[in-house]
Amino acid sequence: MNTSTASTTKWALDASHSEIHFKVRHLMISTVTGTIGTFEGSAEGLEGNFEDAKVQFSADMASITTGDANRDGHLNSADFFDIANHPKMTFESTGFEKLDENEYKMIGLLNIRGIANEVALHVTNNGIAKDPWGNIKAGFSIDGKINRKDWDLNWNAALETGGFLLNDEVRILCEVQLNQAG
Repeated sequence: MNTSTASTTKWALDASHSEIHFKVRHLMISTVTGTIGTFEGSAEGLEGNFEDAKVQFSADMASITTGDANRDGHLNSADFFDIANHPKMTFESTGFEKLDENEYKMIGLLNIRGIANEVALHVTNNGIAKDPWGNIKAGFSIDGKINRKDWDLNWNAALETGGFLLNDEVRILCEVQLNQAG
């Protein structure tokens, strides 16, 4: 089956060459980094031009790791991601805005815990290359910030010195490689 037409190319996320991370301030003095280990995605767009691309992404929330088994278990619980009822996080793009030659703003719906909110993510197009086996690859760096409370991720603890254990802002950092399908 040919997955390309004269003007549209399909791409599949190469999970073995991609990384999905998030960062949250902890105790108001440090940052905890988490990684999502199991995910998949695709993009469909015009040949060599991702402005009109349609991007889809999903992640297995049970694959989140922060380097601490107790914290990971808490993130899986109803206090946070409630993976028993919401095992997947999804993202679907709704539009792109070209900022300059290789920089874009990607708008889309991020669905966590069954709640979908619009987010804007900064995307850097790192280029397209052919690997030694003749496969066409595209690389992107993606980053953004969201407020976790927009998805009812409200659990927190007050500190006796003032402030809270966790910041509401979550930074998203991704390095993504796509394989041209076909």
